[in-house]
Amino acid sequence: MADILLGPPLAAGQEGHERIGVGAGLAVLGLDALSSAAYGPEAALTMLRPLGPAGPWLLAPITLAIVLLLVLVAASYRQTLGAYPNGGGSYTVARENLGPRTGLLAASALLLDYTLNVAVGISAGVGMLVSAVPALHPYTLELCLGLLGLLTLVNLRGVREAGAAFLAPTWLFILTLAVVMAVGAVRALASGGAPVAVVTPPAAPAATQAVGVWLVLRAFASGCTALTGVEAISNAVPVFRAPSVRRARATLGLVVGLLVALLLGVTLLARAYGVTATVPGAPSYQSVLSQLIGAVMGRGVFYAVASAAVLAVLSLSANTSFTDFPRVCHLLAHDGYLPVGFAHRGRRLGYSRGIIVLALLAGALLVAFRGVTDRLIPLFAIGAFLAFTLSQAGMVRHWRRVRPDGARRARLLNAAGALGTGLTLVVLLVSKFAYGAWISVLLIPLAMALFTTLRAAARRARRETALARPIDLSSEAPLVVVVPVGRWSRAAERALVFAFQLSREVHAVHVVTGEDGGAELAADWARFVEGPLAARGHPAPHLELVASPYRELVRPLREYCLQRVHEAPGSVVAVVLPEPLEWRWLPRLSQGHRPELLRTGLILSGEPRLVVVSVPLFFGPRPPARDGQASP
Repeated sequence: MADILLGPPLAAGQEGHERIGVGAGLAVLGLDALSSAAYGPEAALTMLRPLGPAGPWLLAPITLAIVLLLVLVAASYRQTLGAYPNGGGSYTVARENLGPRTGLLAASALLLDYTLNVAVGISAGVGMLVSAVPALHPYTLELCLGLLGLLTLVNLRGVREAGAAFLAPTWLFILTLAVVMAVGAVRALASGGAPVAVVTPPAAPAATQAVGVWLVLRAFASGCTALTGVEAISNAVPVFRAPSVRRARATLGLVVGLLVALLLGVTLLARAYGVTATVPGAPSYQSVLSQLIGAVMGRGVFYAVASAAVLAVLSLSANTSFTDFPRVCHLLAHDGYLPVGFAHRGRRLGYSRGIIVLALLAGALLVAFRGVTDRLIPLFAIGAFLAFTLSQAGMVRHWRRVRPDGARRARLLNAAGALGTGLTLVVLLVSKFAYGAWISVLLIPLAMALFTTLRAAARRARRETALARPIDLSSEAPLVVVVPVGRWSRAAERALVFAFQLSREVHAVHVVTGEDGGAELAADWARFVEGPLAARGHPAPHLELVASPYRELVRPLREYCLQRVHEAPGSVVAVVLPEPLEWRWLPRLSQGHRPELLRTGLILSGEPRLVVVSVPLFFGPRPPARDGQASP
């Protein structure tokens, strides 16, 4: 079953098979940036709604400023790709050049941004779907969570398969929007800048506010969400086939070029056709792209195909985060800020734990904000621009240390990038703080505190459990064995035989929770254990019945075992748990988890002289062995 859902496991030597080229890189790492052409202009237009029909006209200069900033950031990151060919994301650059604390700040900002990107991308995709099919509007949250589950499953199958799955929707998105831009531009030019819409967009609301600096800043800050995907490629240089840096730079150039064209196209056509933002979350909501495609091409077959492509790319844009979030977690785990499991690859050579944690966090955000994009936008981009600024500032320090040919020009470019993104970050914080950005300002330090606490705990555990001397067998203690028995069975027999191999002092115990008071087990014990062992001259363990008036299982067994510990000073008490297990995982789910509960309850007693050993008994049909592997 796992092979069907996730694909067969890949060996470590097959890592090269999972590397990708420029085309797959565009689909895996570029969708975050490309999809922002859908919600970036819309986020800005939403802020400009109080201007009424004048809103789309003011969008053009705002978009131009965003595009200039985008080009500056992309040029700066192009240098980072060459300087850090093993992955030069903000965490790596800031940690190496500005110190561990600054690096941790960059990592916390990135992880927050990647989580928000998943939630925003999926909610924007579903927003496009409910615009095309209004009857689905009541099911917005359910659709968001369904898409999140699908994306998680695809990414657990590996980077290469994700790239292959997303390549067709990516190019369909680019081609359909290119057709819309071209046809819309031709009609706008032919009509002298006043084309007639095939499907008239909803009328702009009446103006309720005059143009002001505060309104422009808020619109600019919301539109800056279009820059959030630029960081992704610098984090993931190792996923490209050799020469990885050249392919990564080609992918970055292709992504930025396409994004600039889409941003300018959407902005100019929205002004020409009078497309404005509608109220997010309202039953009459229509996304800006949905209105624009309908205005230029009508609502026929092309509209359905284009809407499906936009829906797919918006939803799949979260894949960028599914690629980079686990990689940042891997780096943090390598430095001790996360449990070591985050540094290990899963069955398909991806960092599975990071993927699963990202899905859970994004799902929580979608539930909290009911899957409405506009409610998530105020939190968005704060983390990205903080990471941008720290990365570019770190690169300035890098060029001062390294000083290769052209270092001065590179330093100036990165300094300009740091200044531009730093100023934008200030604008974002000021303009969005009261509308939700305060949550990001709170979460980033909390994440840093969590990572610092985890690292301190890991170091303390390593320090307190460290040993730098030869093994000492002089402290070997006598062993007393306790075997909990629920009923006489093959599993109980196997545990009992193993217990006799450990010690001659074996105690069998049954916690009485049923109405028969353990009479049936006592009869079986006398017949199948005590009698046969006595006939062979072998000491037989007496079956001790422990009453449990409140039908508890864990507490009475724990108290019995602790009593054995106290009655045998200097000894170690080993609890041997019989554990019957189905070979196949699905029937195993129906067996209950009593052994796990008992094991956890006993270990959490905190008694150092109490140890627990599981003795499994597998039954049922065995699963077929994989090629090259022995059957389990």
